[in-house]
Amino acid sequence: MRIFSQSASAALALLLLGITACTREESPAVEQNNIVLGDYSVTPVLVKTMPGFETLQVNALLSSDDKLERSPTYVYGGQPDGAGLMKDPNSRGYFFITNHEYLRSVSRITLDSTFKPVKGEYLLDHDGSLWRLCSATLATPDIHGFGPLFLTAGESGPESMVQAISPIGTPDKKNQNRVLPALGKASMENAVPLPKDAFAGKTVIIIGEDDGNGQLLAYVANTVGDLQNGKLYFLRTRNQDPVETNLKVGQTYDVEFVEVDSPKQATGGQIAAQSVEKKAIQFARIEDVDYRKGGGPNSREVFFSVTGIAQGPAVGKTMWGRVYKLALDAANPLAGKLTPLIDGEVDPGNSIVNPDNLCATENYVYIQEDSDSFYPGNKHDARIWQYSLASGQNKPVLEMNHRRAESTFNAKYNSTNVPNLGSWEYGAMLDISDIIGVPNTFLVNLHVHTWRDMKFSNADGSSVTKAVSISDGATGSYTEGGQTIIVRGLAR
Repeated sequence: MRIFSQSASAALALLLLGITACTREESPAVEQNNIVLGDYSVTPVLVKTMPGFETLQVNALLSSDDKLERSPTYVYGGQPDGAGLMKDPNSRGYFFITNHEYLRSVSRITLDSTFKPVKGEYLLDHDGSLWRLCSATLATPDIHGFGPLFLTAGESGPESMVQAISPIGTPDKKNQNRVLPALGKASMENAVPLPKDAFAGKTVIIIGEDDGNGQLLAYVANTVGDLQNGKLYFLRTRNQDPVETNLKVGQTYDVEFVEVDSPKQATGGQIAAQSVEKKAIQFARIEDVDYRKGGGPNSREVFFSVTGIAQGPAVGKTMWGRVYKLALDAANPLAGKLTPLIDGEVDPGNSIVNPDNLCATENYVYIQEDSDSFYPGNKHDARIWQYSLASGQNKPVLEMNHRRAESTFNAKYNSTNVPNLGSWEYGAMLDISDIIGVPNTFLVNLHVHTWRDMKFSNADGSSVTKAVSISDGATGSYTEGGQTIIVRGLAR
């Protein structure tokens, strides 16, 4: 616990009171423990606070338009997604590691001791990667018992795998020899190791598959940090009913994990076929996974989002999306209880739409939307929701601010798909409070899909990520801009 003098506390209180009178893009910088949280980016904040959360301090940390002093040619690629933050072992600063989904690349941003971004470089580029990269988890010795390793899951079809990338040292951005075959093959979203106190002496990694017949899998090794010799398992109900929508919101079901045969040798197609044969639950695209913070029994509570079948309804599958809680048995990581917590079907278009990334804290699950244009009944731009684990109340916290009413900004940030609500989405949301020593502080990645500029093309310097124009089909995504923001004052 940190103790402040009365004068320091009073000064901080005056600063925080001043925040409420500012618009979100004008939040003043606040200093604490040598950290200065302010607007380091030339890009305005591209979110707005929702009613009840107006006192949050929101600042723009980094965007694709920024030039960093120690790497002036570096371009922060679009679609920043899965991410992690750690202290730089060789300085008083920090490393922010993030995927760039469509670029198939991974950036390392160096921040100085005040938390100002000063350098950017790519740890992995499109030439070195093999698949699209969505969510990710930074494993560290303090929390997980091994690492540091950035575990990023491939999402380009059934043969994709998880890669383990060192966040420190000299970048080797074209290295393709970092895959983890023991974690299986599938169109994956995230591979999340549970904290080391969840199951002593073991490494347990929960994996989500982003497919129409999506799986929740568990990798279990009997040696901490062993990513090569463990076993892989599918989740299924004890009654072996594979139909997702037979699981009712608010009800709890006994579940177990059943072993996958020969995951290293099997193809992704064969593993998917096994999931049907073994009666695994067939979810409508599992997007992200996180565990409850606070240590002890909390480390065995896992949350995952199922994004839904937007072009549905598909028989047996959620359409608008769900969030689930999986409570693992204290003595056995292969058994537990599964509860659907929330379903967007209850209030279509007003509740959660296409939930994607998750951030679980001790008391809340923050649900980030990818509420894209496939949902014609959607009634809002992409939001972050705060789900209370104590009360079950779900409240919108932030909403994307496309700035459509501001002519200059509208032309810049909405160059394509202008009419569509929900055409932007969120990437990682990280609780960084304990890392930087500033309470209730988060980082959030934004996919600003309609912000296109040819100067962002080939951001990672690969031989592949070059676009002909901003609207050049799929490769137009190589010209997207992205942003990372700081949110302070949000309850944990």
